[in-house]
Amino acid sequence: MVHTRLDGVLFSRMVYLGANLLSDNVRVVDGLNVFPVPDGDTGTNMNLTFSSGVEELTRKESPRITESAAALAKGLLMGARGNSGVILSQLFRGFSKSVNGKDEVNARQFADALKAGVDSAYQAVMKPVEGTILTVAREAAEMAVRAARTSDDIISVMEKTYEQAQTTLLRTPEMLPVLKEVGVVDSGGQGLLFIYEGFLRALRGEELSADCERSVPKIGQQELDKLISEQHNAQIHMKTEDITYGYCTEFMVHVTHSTEPNKKTFSEALFRNHLDTMGDSLLVVSDDEVVKVHIHAEHPGSVLQYAQQFGSLHRLKIENMREQHANILKAEESKGQAKPEAAAQPVADLLPYGLIAVAAGEGIATILRSMGVHVVVEGGQTMNPSTEDFMKAIEGLRAEHIIILPNNSNIIMAAQQASELAEVPVSVIPTKSIPQGLAALISFHVDVEPEANVQAMTKAIAQVKTGMVTHAVRDTQMGEVQIKEGDFIGMAEKEIVTAGPDLLACATTLLLGMVDEDSEIITIFLGEDATEDQAHALEKALSDPFPDVEVEIQAGGQPLYPFIFSVE
Repeated sequence: MVHTRLDGVLFSRMVYLGANLLSDNVRVVDGLNVFPVPDGDTGTNMNLTFSSGVEELTRKESPRITESAAALAKGLLMGARGNSGVILSQLFRGFSKSVNGKDEVNARQFADALKAGVDSAYQAVMKPVEGTILTVAREAAEMAVRAARTSDDIISVMEKTYEQAQTTLLRTPEMLPVLKEVGVVDSGGQGLLFIYEGFLRALRGEELSADCERSVPKIGQQELDKLISEQHNAQIHMKTEDITYGYCTEFMVHVTHSTEPNKKTFSEALFRNHLDTMGDSLLVVSDDEVVKVHIHAEHPGSVLQYAQQFGSLHRLKIENMREQHANILKAEESKGQAKPEAAAQPVADLLPYGLIAVAAGEGIATILRSMGVHVVVEGGQTMNPSTEDFMKAIEGLRAEHIIILPNNSNIIMAAQQASELAEVPVSVIPTKSIPQGLAALISFHVDVEPEANVQAMTKAIAQVKTGMVTHAVRDTQMGEVQIKEGDFIGMAEKEIVTAGPDLLACATTLLLGMVDEDSEIITIFLGEDATEDQAHALEKALSDPFPDVEVEIQAGGQPLYPFIFSVE
């Protein structure tokens, strides 16, 4: 078999098979994350990103490659989550621009498009690091260009591309010492390799498997459509403040049938009963492989975190029903159907600033709001918001200038991508933790020009030290620290400095190592799995060596991290 031309239909088939392989191997990619913390989510982020691209492609698939590639790129761009997802979106954004206006491409044009994607991705990363997905994509694309000089067969070019991606991936530990230390290849590069494998298999004529993203069974769609219609009608006759559960949350779970120790056996009855405690308007329908869920929840992140224990998540959609309700009332009022007491209020003048911050945990969200944040985007570890999530938050604010605090290093790129797409000026402060975000907020002043605010808030980040305690999800060794699965681990910034089976001992060691004679204020954020007694024990441990340090204890409510420390 020889393919000398690539049109939109064949390209779409390549994408669907690539998505299928990536989806089937999410856990493999997640397992390659270097740090043994429960936020190893490269595979999850890449899968959610690529699934968003596939969803857009299924709606706009075309015989012309320009239109199919553009649809994929748009879906990837808006659905991009985490650094790996943003880079993936840029790879195909550049690809799309390269094939723009073409009905089909030949081998050389296909190779040039892969190279254009790499150029786009490198431009999007402020400080590209070799030994990552970027290197795998770059060397694979360079091989594609060389191969296309001597062959007009796209299959042959893709074979060489895939082989080079494999070779480069195996070399990533030699480029990044931390990979070699832990004994893994780059997780993002491995995710890209699964996509490229799907491309090659589609070119060779392999058929889509039954569980491909393109043909996910639409189980429960009639019930869901009916439920949504009933809710729309009901919303007209209620007040916004009467909405108890504010987020309409829909998603699908591809159930993992395995005996892995970190996976739970799925029971629809138990699954339904647990979700019933987390919201209302619950709909759960399933077959042997896929579970479709609709629920109104106040904390959709907690719902998704619970569901993820049973498999990989797909087709996520979270909508703010309070905002929707206000829009419905406004629309009904224009038709003369809304009740007078529910009439929409006059549109307010533009705010000088709109503040958006990312957080997991109601306590932390409350603190952020009390410091002036207008929109708290739920997310953080294990659940990185997408570019579209930020776009919705930006569009929901009527402000002359938007400032975003990502509060996580893996979220910064998605926020920056949203800032480039927004129609209003948006500044992203590169906060990598909640303590950094709070420090930045303290330096914000509403009557100061945007440039001065950005400088002050960015400078404030360096004035605070962050510590976090979580648990290890696998055995490993980081430097001199030996870690066993289930241990508690203490991290100062991103460095693992201590580990052990006792939470309080681990937290004490970490905190005492972070505090010095120049420290003035220590803030302890209690997570879901920590108690006030433990926090007071930490306070007592600091009192003798550092009697002048002020200690504040805050109920953060964050999942997975029993303690977050801020040292100023």
